Amino acid sequence: MKLLLHMCCGPCAVYPVSVLQEEGVEFEGMFYNPNIHPKEEFDRRMENVKKLSEIKGFNVTYFDDFKQQFWENFTGPEELRCRMCYDIRLDKAAAFARENGFDAFTTTLLVSPYQKHDLLKELGEKAAARYGIEFYYRDFRPGFREGQNQARELGLYRQKFCGCIVSFRQTPVKKQKASPANNK
Repeated sequence: MKLLLHMCCGPCAVYPVSVLQEEGVEFEGMFYNPNIHPKEEFDRRMENVKKLSEIKGFNVTYFDDFKQQFWENFTGPEELRCRMCYDIRLDKAAAFARENGFDAFTTTLLVSPYQKHDLLKELGEKAAARYGIEFYYRDFRPGFREGQNQARELGLYRQKFCGCIVSFRQTPVKKQKASPANNK
């Protein structure tokens, strides 16, 4: 099986990459995350995926799509925001996998206990059906802490929020940057 691994960031990719390599699965990565904000965060996450791919020795296709204005204008509820973020990325992964001769696709989002796992599975399967390709479902969550520890050992940047602009606005990192004491 030739597998496309959608990658949201380096730290979340560590464990799935390790498992796939240990099992001898032929795979390539894909970085497509137009939801990540601000631009500095987007660039830093892409940079860390590149770092991980160099360390672990696998290929990644990068899409440098940054759509800040689209996401800044989103005012809907969290459930809709997450659905949109997942759906956009899984749809792109399924289409790319189909167009480039992969047998299946999956996502590193399946490693995080903070993501909506059932929704990811549902949307992955729908994208797979739309493009006539398999969604390789695997619950990577049991290895989340191990992957985070390995990411730390590898010197990868470990972010403090999911990546979308709404979560960025809610994160203590944003609040700390905005405080007058930190703007001197």
